[in-house]
Amino acid sequence: MNLLKSLAAVSSITLLSRVLGFVRDTIIARVFGAGVASDAFFVAFKLPNLLRRIFAEGAFSQAFVPILAEYKTQQGEEATRTFIAYVAGLLTLVLAAVSLLGVLAAPWIVWATAPGFADEADRFTLTSDLLRVTFPYILLISLSSLAGAILNTWNRFAVPAFVPTLLNVCMIGFALFLTPYFDPPIMVLGWAVLAGGLAQLLYQLPHLKRIGMLVLPRLNLRDSGVWRVMKLMGPAILGVSAAQLSLIINTIFASFLVAGSVSWMYYADRLMELPTGVLGVALGTILLPSLSKSVAGGNREDYSRLLDWGLRLCFLLVLPCAVALALLAEPLTVSLFQYGQFTAHDAEMTQRALIAYSVGLLGLILIKVLAPGFYARQNVRTPVRIALFTLAMTQVMNVLFVFVIPLAHAGLALAIGLAACLNAALLFWKLRAQDLYQPQPGWASFLARLLIGLLAMVAALLAVMHYLPAWSDGGMPMRFARLGVLIGAGVLAYFGVLALLGFRPRQFARRAL
Repeated sequence: MNLLKSLAAVSSITLLSRVLGFVRDTIIARVFGAGVASDAFFVAFKLPNLLRRIFAEGAFSQAFVPILAEYKTQQGEEATRTFIAYVAGLLTLVLAAVSLLGVLAAPWIVWATAPGFADEADRFTLTSDLLRVTFPYILLISLSSLAGAILNTWNRFAVPAFVPTLLNVCMIGFALFLTPYFDPPIMVLGWAVLAGGLAQLLYQLPHLKRIGMLVLPRLNLRDSGVWRVMKLMGPAILGVSAAQLSLIINTIFASFLVAGSVSWMYYADRLMELPTGVLGVALGTILLPSLSKSVAGGNREDYSRLLDWGLRLCFLLVLPCAVALALLAEPLTVSLFQYGQFTAHDAEMTQRALIAYSVGLLGLILIKVLAPGFYARQNVRTPVRIALFTLAMTQVMNVLFVFVIPLAHAGLALAIGLAACLNAALLFWKLRAQDLYQPQPGWASFLARLLIGLLAMVAALLAVMHYLPAWSDGGMPMRFARLGVLIGAGVLAYFGVLALLGFRPRQFARRAL
């Protein structure tokens, strides 16, 4: 299996999902704007989404995939099927209970995570009602993530990469065609989330059947494999929860700021999710099973080379994205969101958050490469300790950037970005200190050529922006056309200069075990 081709396939499909996500957010911004109703939905959607990241894509995947790869490599098909059935049974039981608890305790959860909403009865009640509808999403999407982890281990990366598009399609369809049938209208988005979670799960079941891994969930709390997963999940939940708790705390801070702050940060974060999803999540998705197989096979050199490959791709592709997000904050926010109820002031506030977020983009994606280096070795404690330290430092920076240096919501975004860089630096240091990763030759010349390419890209972007009219001029098609020209100029300048300096795609081709 060629990892570069797999990465390209996963990234392309993820890009489709992100583009649909932008279409979704553009429609939500146009229909609902940035205010009380949208703030209520984003808080209600964020909570089950954060739990999904903790239980499914976060701690569960980190604990499950390395052991699944071991079963696949060493235990045989029947033992692997039994292991999957037992894990699925326990996951279903736990998350069904969590979902029920979330529905029953919705007002208390809103009070704990967005206490600023309690001062406005209507906003508090609306958020609670939305949370009751969206909370069962955690059960559906967690089972979907279980299916995706299995398919990824069997190198079926394209199917799990595609399923997020189904959530976006549901939300777009519901917002466009069903909004008039709901009172209040924002409730349509809550039901769209639930429909999207169900669609993502059902879509993957036939693909599990094709690889012979579609099994009925069963409970067996005495199974050694299940307990190994649970043993790894304990510290993994703590580590992933630290990162997600940081986002919840940021929501608490933002709930005390002016109305719209939660929405401004959400829309900036959505722009950040394009590179983090297309590059970071795709790299992590491919690397974790591949690194796990290297560890299971005792191939230490291949493990180190995989990490080096992932790090080089990060610098090659993420650095220009980070610089471009900061430079193109106005074109992006105005072209994508400034329509209907989403005002010029909303666009300006979103730009500030986006510039602050861009500072940490490289760190956010490096974590997706470095952390699997520990998870593949079933070492969860090291990244957990680093995550907890990073969480503490994030709160120090939150206080600094909100109360001492009054940056408001942009300060919260900056704290997240800087903390991600700190997290990545500590993970890298630990990998080197434990002699798990040995950099391959040529890093100095590699980085020097990247710097030249970045300077060429910046020059091209500034030159093209100088001759373009105001971004608020014209309708959506005209703005998108200008944005496409601008982005195209930056891409051509960056990769054109790198090609002149000797970069070739085949240099990054790599085959997995």
